[in-house]
Amino acid sequence: MAPVLTYAGRMPEVALDFPRAWVEFADPADADQRYRVDLTWLTSRWTCIYGAGCKGIYAERPDDGCCTLGAHFSDKADERRVKTFVKLLTPADWQLHDVGSRRNGWVETDAEGGRKTTVHDGACIFLNRPGFSGGAGCALHRLALHNDRHPLETKPDVCWQLPVRRTFKDVQRQDSSSYTEVTITEYDRRGWGEGGHDLDWYCSGNTEAHVGAEPVYESYRHELIELMGQAAYDVLRHHCEDYGAARQRLTVHPAGPPATRPRRGSTPQQRGVAG
Repeated sequence: MAPVLTYAGRMPEVALDFPRAWVEFADPADADQRYRVDLTWLTSRWTCIYGAGCKGIYAERPDDGCCTLGAHFSDKADERRVKTFVKLLTPADWQLHDVGSRRNGWVETDAEGGRKTTVHDGACIFLNRPGFSGGAGCALHRLALHNDRHPLETKPDVCWQLPVRRTFKDVQRQDSSSYTEVTITEYDRRGWGEGGHDLDWYCSGNTEAHVGAEPVYESYRHELIELMGQAAYDVLRHHCEDYGAARQRLTVHPAGPPATRPRRGSTPQQRGVAG
């Protein structure tokens, strides 16, 4: 059994390093690219529990979820895309509309010069606080739900990708050929940098969040297709299904229930919850 950690006295969280199963395959759409995929994570039963048990990354702000620090934009295109949807938000959708819509008040620059969503009154400016008549949670997420869109269209890249992590690495073979290795894995608390260890609660390795009705590769299929492309996702899905049918207990995500235990999964965060 994987060791269990407790951060700041909160809910039990599994240790960050434990045995995982991986698969590698060529990208059907790009001969110079290969995927390295974490089967343990993608077949886990993690699900977002914002509004249904999420403690928030900081104990003093449990209603923020992971929205306390604001979101860094991945590039200029990410910021421009979000801007098009910010313009569609109204005071009925966005609690802090009067602050955020004033001279691009929704964007700020961090100490290193990175551009990100503004932190206002202790949390991301797009976070509607509890009691707001338009509904609590991310205003951009709610905008998507109310307009028959997927939240990955309206939210900053980092927001809709979490807690899936995609990284790139150039690999040189011994015969001097090379390829780009694209890794798809769990965005654990270390993904936040050194400060990740200071978070009071984090969901990806927390047993409280491994209660989904579907494995991650199914519940996050839209996000994975956006990250990988349809052809690569189809290959991924095949590998996940094979692994799910034959996996050994050694590489089951330890935050989930025992592999031998019959389960009736539920998905606490429904599509109407704007986390």
